[in-house]
Order: sequence, then structure tokens, then C-alpha cells
Amino acid sequence: MSTGWWQLSEHEDWPADAGVVDDGLDAHNAPSVVGVRPLACLARDAQRRVLGGALGRTWGECAELQQLWVLPEQRQQGLGRALMQRFEAAAVQRGVRRVYLTTFSFQAPRFYAALGYAEQARIEGFGGGHVKYLFLRELPHS
Repeated sequence: MSTGWWQLSEHEDWPADAGVVDDGLDAHNAPSVVGVRPLACLARDAQRRVLGGALGRTWGECAELQQLWVLPEQRQQGLGRALMQRFEAAAVQRGVRRVYLTTFSFQAPRFYAALGYAEQARIEGFGGGHVKYLFLRELPHS
């Protein structure tokens, strides 16, 4: 059996051809991830300017919240909570029973806990003493 030849290298930035890794992984995963659908909930003002959004995806009975962001001047007014409720409601319409997400200690772990998300894991060792959390919420269903 031939072991082949290869050259290993490391880079400070991703080289132009690094996209082949994503493409290869996507091709490998494609047969197993049938039914993954994006889900985006946005809040806009009267001029249609985006004030915030909840972005993620659903797959089977699971939803992943990948990003939640609210314009700084709109924070602490309930918009983040409203976006989460809309995201969860849309996910339930797709048959989702649980939502998971990750967040850093400098982002919004207390916010998610207040919404009923339970910490599942934490990863320490990031710069500045920051911690990354994995949260999960089982959604009510009828």
C-alpha cells in the first residue's frame, strides 16, 4: 500500500485555495444533512432598516441559533426577546422541539438563561478569561 506524498504547511491567514476544505466537507456531508433549512427573523424600522436579527437553521426536531444581534441603540427594549420568540415560533412551525446555541461570557449567557435556555457545556481557556457556553432549550409543544 502506497502512503503517497504530501507537504504540510501552516498559514497566518487562509490561503486562496483553502475553500477546497469547506467544499470537500460540504460534499461529504450532503447525503446526511437532507432537510437542513435556513431560518432568518429580522426586525426592521419604518424605513426598512434592519434593527436586529436572529439567524440560524432547522434540521428535524432541532434548531440552531447561529447569530442574534440587535442594533446598540435598540438594546434593552425587548427586541432581542421578541426576535428569539419569533425564531422559536417559526421553528416550532417546522416541527422543531429544541433550540441550541453557543455564546461567549462577554455576549449574552444571562439573556439566554432568562429565556429558559439551560447551560449544557462550557469551554474555558479563551483570551481575556472568556468562556464559551453551549445552551439548549426544549420548546413547549402540543
